[in-house]
Amino acid sequence: MMEAYSYVLQSCDFTMQENSQIVYIVILVVILVAASVSVLREVLKTQKLEKALSRLQDKMAKGEITAAEHYELGSVYLDKKLFSQAALQFQKAIKFRELDGADLAAVYNALGYAYFAQEQFDLAVRQYKDALKEYPDYVTALNNLGHAYERKNLTSKAIEAYDKALSLEPDNETSQRRAESLRKRVEV
Repeated sequence: MMEAYSYVLQSCDFTMQENSQIVYIVILVVILVAASVSVLREVLKTQKLEKALSRLQDKMAKGEITAAEHYELGSVYLDKKLFSQAALQFQKAIKFRELDGADLAAVYNALGYAYFAQEQFDLAVRQYKDALKEYPDYVTALNNLGHAYERKNLTSKAIEAYDKALSLEPDNETSQRRAESLRKRVEV
């Protein structure tokens, strides 16, 4: 009887070890699949950027590029974190004078972002303001303007920009979070 009981215990112990090994293998496979999907997405994104870059550079070499394509090329450079090249393309898009309203505002906003990324906050502020002249209800430009003011330590102007964004889009999480954070800093 003791031998049978001992056999059952050994059998249960073996089954538990086997189950824990299976669990570890399943976890490892899930991690590997997630990593593979992430790497694949990055590869596909890079291929897409490189195709767009090649296409746009070919058009530019032929002198057939439009303002919208300069904007697209600048956006590709932003994705590649080539901020000075992006700024140059956005400036060219503006000089074409083909864009207006929300389209031109998007170019000014992107140019502001390129300057912001290079820590040229005064230039960034100027571009965000130009974006808002073209499209006064541009919430993204207001948030970016607020962020640039924050970096320049102009807290009251930053709060003002975030509040204006919230007046246009009351559920904007970025504006809510940043304005609240700045108000807490001012109170302390």
